[in-house]
Parts: sequence; structure tokens; C-alpha cells
Amino acid sequence: MTLTDPDRLFPATQRQRDMARALYASVADLPILSPHGHCDPSWFAENERFPNPAELFVVPDHYVLRMLVSQGVSLADLGVPRIDGGAIEGDPRKIWRRFADGFALFRGTPSAMWLDHSFEHVFEISQALCPQTADAIYDQIEAKLATNSFRPRALFERFGIELLATTEGALDDLRWHQAIKDSGWTGRVTTTYRPDAVVDPEFEGFVENVAALGQLTGEDTMTWSGYLGAHRARRAFFKSYGATASDHGHPSATTANLSAHEASALFDRVISGEFTAQQAEMFRGQMLTEMAKMSLDDGLTMQIHAGSRRNHSADVFARFGRDKGFDIPGRTDYVEALKPLLDAVGMEPDLTVILFTLDETVYGRELAPLAGAYPALKLGPPWWFFDSYEGIKRFREATTETCGFYNTAGFNDDTRAFCSIPARHDVSRRSDSAYLSTLVTTGRLREAEAFEVAHDLAYGLAKTAYNL
Repeated sequence: MTLTDPDRLFPATQRQRDMARALYASVADLPILSPHGHCDPSWFAENERFPNPAELFVVPDHYVLRMLVSQGVSLADLGVPRIDGGAIEGDPRKIWRRFADGFALFRGTPSAMWLDHSFEHVFEISQALCPQTADAIYDQIEAKLATNSFRPRALFERFGIELLATTEGALDDLRWHQAIKDSGWTGRVTTTYRPDAVVDPEFEGFVENVAALGQLTGEDTMTWSGYLGAHRARRAFFKSYGATASDHGHPSATTANLSAHEASALFDRVISGEFTAQQAEMFRGQMLTEMAKMSLDDGLTMQIHAGSRRNHSADVFARFGRDKGFDIPGRTDYVEALKPLLDAVGMEPDLTVILFTLDETVYGRELAPLAGAYPALKLGPPWWFFDSYEGIKRFREATTETCGFYNTAGFNDDTRAFCSIPARHDVSRRSDSAYLSTLVTTGRLREAEAFEVAHDLAYGLAKTAYNL
């Protein structure tokens, strides 16, 4: 028995399916570039075995958590740590059984495809996960995790990963990246500069975080000029560990381009702690423009992940913290919101700003026309809720006619779930092959061109967009 159909995601008509198969075959074994994600660098620094199947597949995966919670399972019963240190389920086998009890909930979702791919192609499991097979599958995964060939570095190499970028906050000392360097291991794991905690006045502990930024850099971060200088210093520090990009997770795509005097006055307001929600939004917007200007100087690709209404459940956030499945997409404006930034730097051909969205309604109306005109802009792949066959298909159909393929940034998996990386890239390569086969069989793309585009979507565009 196989868990995954070898022709999954390919068109049903024979001519298109044959073309999709051929295109996919040409890219299936390309190295994986993972230029934006959230894997833990300590995995590769220490190269210790993964603790157990539950810690690998359940506890860190917010896709899994949110689905199970939606059906009444508590986060505590899934082993998710509580902020107050309160009691949680500590038996990984019990957590796994709860996961297996709810596995049918994932039918038809991308998570099911990723998980089945990981079970079959990484752990050689041939049975579907369900309550009756839970213990046997747990034991099979646990036995493999106990071997050296399933340690993080061995899996990294087995997956064919050419580069994996993690994401660290501006205050991180990057000790794990230093440990990777010192180990002599040749796997390429880089970092990404994520300054949200020191650019968002509404982030918990913002003022203290800004003060810590000053201590790290020797800059007076209680002044506007010192604050900007500290960011430049930290960006340079991250670059010294291989960073090629920064990442900015903002509730909106609002940007601003204030005068130096106006920006300094706004900074004084937010650092005082006495500011309005509108002033906080304006400051975040000003910092997006400042970061774009810094990218012109230091060459870091800039990623803007906008539109997530984070921590929607105040109760879950208070008890379990961030990234527990309660971030929800919201309407997002880009045309007006990005105009200040684009007026300042949008025509710069040496700048790359990659836009991501959780608002699919803006693909054809806003994002593709913007990226199809401004040299600095590229469109990131479907993100988060839309990282799926249907999401990728909708993205291609809505954007290609306006901005083509070469104003996009290829694919990145943006995941914490390490074993899902090859599965996610496989879905992307299959989805794009299916889309390209449609263009070929309807006379809109020459066959030879389709093979070139398939390679670029799977590998070349990401390499260019992230300066790899």
C-alpha cells in the first residue's frame, strides 16, 4: 500500500497529464532551496536526535494544533507548554494517540498530503494513520529516530537541501549559527533578520527590547539616529552569519516616508509609551521604508509578510503565547499602503522587496499590477493558509497574465515542520507542472519554454531573489 498517488495533483486529461509528468520529472530531483522558514538552528548545531514522534509532528505544527483544537482538543492535552508553567500532557505517546484519533479531520487538506508524504517517503510507513495503527506507527517512527541516519544533519542531506534559512529576532545572539560554523559541518544553514520585536510599538516589552538593542550595539537607542544605527549594526551582524534577507511580519502593508524631523518626533512618542494605535501603525510603516533604504545599502532582500491578524484568541495568547494556530487572515490594502515606500525606492533595480499576502482578493487587482511595474517588487509564493495545490493554482492564474513568472520569487516553504520541507516543495513542483501543462496544451506556452519555466519556479527564481 502507498499513502500517496504518484500522479497526485496532475490533470485528468491524458495529454495534459503526460505533459505534467514530464515537466515534474525534470524538476523533481532539483536541490531544495528553503530561503525563508522557521526551523530551529539548534537542531543542526547539536545534531541530537529528535525527541519523539509527537515533538516532531504534533507539538510544533500550528496547522495540526489549530485543526485539533477546532474539534475541542485542548492545547495542554497536545503537550503545548503553558506560559504559567501549568500542567500539560507529558506523555508523547498519549499526544500521538490524540493526533491519530483526529487524523481524519485533515482529509482533503494540504496538511494530510504533507504528513502522508513525510510518513511514506521519510519513514517508510505504508499504513494510514488512524486509532488502530497509532501505536505501530509511533513505534516505527521512534525506532528510526533512534538511528544516526535520522538525525537532523543526515535528514538535511537526504532531503537534498542546498540551503535552509532560519529566522531570528533582532536581539538573538545567533549562538546556534556560530556553533554550526564551529562544527565544520558543510550543510548551509543561514539566518534571517526579523526585527518585529524592536519595530512594533505594540509588541510586548517593546521599550525594553529597544533598550536591549542599544546594549548589544553600543548605540543610544533612545534617540532616532542611534536607533537606526543599531539596526544597521545588527543587520551587518546577521550578514556575517550568512543572512541574505530580512523579514517583516506586520498587521498591514502600511508604509510611510516621513521627514527626519517627523520620524524623530514619532519615535520619541512611541518610545515614551504614550502613543495611539494610529501612531503605532505609522511607526511600523516608517520602519518598513527605513528597512527598504537599508537594503539598498547592505543588499539584504526584504520580505514583507502582511495581513495576519495575530493572536486572535486573547485567551490562547495569554495562556500559551504566540504561534499556536490563532493567527487569522484579514483584508489588506497594498496599492495605497505601499505608495510611500515605492515613491522612495520602488524604481531601484538593485532592491528586492518580496510581497506576501493572506488576502487572495488582491492578487490580480493589486499585487500583480504592482510587481508588473515596479523594478523593486517581487511576489512571494502563496503563504500559510494558501500554501496548497489550490492556493498555488489560484495564484498562478491570477498573477501570471499581469506580471508573468519572472516578477515572482519562486517557492519557499516557510515552515517549522522540518520533515514537511520535501513534501511542500514536491507539492509546489507538481502544482506548477500542472499549471504549465495547461499553458502548453492550450497553445499559450511553447513546450521548451515550459521546461525552462519549471526549472526557474522550482529553483532559479528563489536563487536570484534571495541572492543565493
